[in-house]
Parts: sequence; C-alpha cells; structure tokens
Amino acid sequence: MTQTTSPSLLITGATGNIGFELAKQLSAKGVAFRALVRSKEKAGELALLPGVELVTADLADPESLATALKGIRRAFLLTNSSEQAETLQNGFADAARSAGVQHIVKLSQLAAAADSPVRFLRYHAAVEQHIKAAGMAYTFLRPNLFMQGLLGFSSTISSKGMFFAAIGDARISLVDIRDIATVAVAALTAEGHESKVYTITGPEALTHAELAAQFSAILGREIRFVQVSPEDMRKSLIDVGFPLWQADGLIEDYAHYARGEAAAVSADVQTVTGQAPRNFNTFVKDYARAFS
Repeated sequence: MTQTTSPSLLITGATGNIGFELAKQLSAKGVAFRALVRSKEKAGELALLPGVELVTADLADPESLATALKGIRRAFLLTNSSEQAETLQNGFADAARSAGVQHIVKLSQLAAAADSPVRFLRYHAAVEQHIKAAGMAYTFLRPNLFMQGLLGFSSTISSKGMFFAAIGDARISLVDIRDIATVAVAALTAEGHESKVYTITGPEALTHAELAAQFSAILGREIRFVQVSPEDMRKSLIDVGFPLWQADGLIEDYAHYARGEAAAVSADVQTVTGQAPRNFNTFVKDYARAFS
C-alpha cells in the first residue's frame, strides 16, 4: 500500500508464525512498518495488512539489506534456526549498524548461553553478544517452547488422537506466540525496553501428559501423549523433511527440556504488557478446529 511517509520500523521473518502475528498486531495499532520479504508475490496475507510496506531483500545480500534498512530506526530480527542463522543474523546486525538503526529487538530463546549443549542456544547467545558489541540499543526476547508448535501434530492429534516427544514427565512453561508478539510490539514501539532481556513463558509449567489431558477435556475425546526415544524422534523429524542439523538441534532442545531446565515461570509478559500470558487451555480452545 502507499505510505505518506516511509516507516522507521522494519521486521524480518514477517511471513512466519511469530513475524506475521507481530505484523498483525502492529497493523491493528496503526503502526506503519516495513516488512522484509524474499518475494513480494509470495507475501500472501501480509501484503494486505494496513500500514505495511513490503521490501524485497536477502539476509545473505548486504547490498539488498542496505536498501531495506534505509531510514529505519528500530528493527525486529528473526530467522529460522538453520545452520546459517548465526552468520545471517550477525550480518543483519552489521548492516543495521551501518544504516544507522538505533535499536534491535531480537527473538532469541530461553536459556541462551555460549556454553550450552544446545546448538540453538549457543548461536542465539553468540548473536546477542554480537549485537551488544555493535553498540546499538537492544532488547532480547527469550521465549520458551511455543504452544503453536503443537500445530505440527494437528494431523496425528485429529486422526490418531496422539502426539509424541522425547521429554518424559518434565514440566515446561510453554508460551503462546501471540504473547511473544505482544511483548515485541511493546519493545518496538515504546521507550524503556533498551538493554533488557525478557524471559517469555506461559503462566504455568505442565508435563506433556497434562497437555494431553487438557486436549482431551476440550476436544471431548481421548488425546494421548506418547513418550518416544530421542532416536525415534530424530528419525521422525528427518522423515518429514527436517535438515539433519536442525533435527539434531531439536533433539538437543528436547534433552534440555527433559532435564527440567525449562520449567520456570516468568512474570515478564505481565510486566511488559500489563496482561497475563495465555494459558494452554485458552490456546487449545482458540485452535480447537485445527485439532478436530
């Protein structure tokens, strides 16, 4: 759509689950923004949002990034957790600094640390450090496991009444991506979030068996959680098309969950947004059609 003035806010990953939710919330608030996409023709519903300006760029192409970042003061950084993610995100931070961006809000991950046994947590920590070293203001969002990740099991839940993971009876304070996006909106549009690291969780820590019980109660039929070995989970991920690096990273992630390292509940969603995070019961009710 035509803008009277060019937006000073850019978001990456805008066609993905979190990025599109962020875009919708910004649009609903009347905030003009620029969305970086690989192809305008494939932008889908994103292109229809009021206030959006689409710009075509490639995170691996510094020249296209320089064009996309022209006039931008605040940016939201999100990419897939691929083998190239650290390099791409560091490159974006360098391009943002050169373009005069003042503040980067980066989607990181709960427990990001340079010495983590989980490759995703190591690369997030490395990018966080790179952004700090670049000298720009930053806000790091560190969410726990996404409730919407269970949509990947929608077909097996609807057809077989089951879902599986290598997690045992560990509790995890999983979070709704809509709450992640709301925290991101606040960090991108209001003052006072500079140099902050927000741990973003749901309001409760649940086992996967308890998730299954809530599915059963809301959907009105038995939904079972099936514990599987890490080896079987890895094979299933590879069978459905996950690259080896990413599949191995997810197994490391679930080992981290299984050790009980993602059970803590944070108040940061409430503190930043003034609203309590959605619980799992609300998520299942809102997405019940996808599981039916």
